[in-house]
Amino acid sequence: MIYIENGQDEIDWNSEHEALLNEIIDFALREENVEGKVQISVVLVNNEEIREINREHRNIDRVTDVLSFPMLDYPDGKVFKEVYKDSTFDAREMDGEELVLGDIVLSLERACEQRLEYGHSFKRELTYLVVHSVLHLLGYDHMKEQDKIRMREREEFILSRFDINRD
Repeated sequence: MIYIENGQDEIDWNSEHEALLNEIIDFALREENVEGKVQISVVLVNNEEIREINREHRNIDRVTDVLSFPMLDYPDGKVFKEVYKDSTFDAREMDGEELVLGDIVLSLERACEQRLEYGHSFKRELTYLVVHSVLHLLGYDHMKEQDKIRMREREEFILSRFDINRD
């Protein structure tokens, strides 16, 4: 189950945005060989709220666009489809019959700012940030150059299937 909680009144948000996020998250999970019932929570906030969360959880006192809070552990350089393909999960990783992958916190305000900075649509920025964060929940990272290349390839592949490309 994908839970989307929008705490923002300032940003123009509609059911089409929510449907697109659900569809693209479902697709990304299938592409990454995540099977069965899963749980991902997406919380949409403003810049002030994400700054506070960033400070509280990462000791970084600044606004960011998206934060990912994965619930599963991955060996260095490994992702979900390489680690958990035939695994059973213990109770700490489950909520009933759903595998809890983690939480995403996204600043809609920052997404609007970045779409202008990068010169593309809100749809592109929103979906890119969500796909990026879902991949983090699945073990992808971009700290090392080879990991960054791998993650960017997956992001662009998933977005291209929705005809969402860099403008």
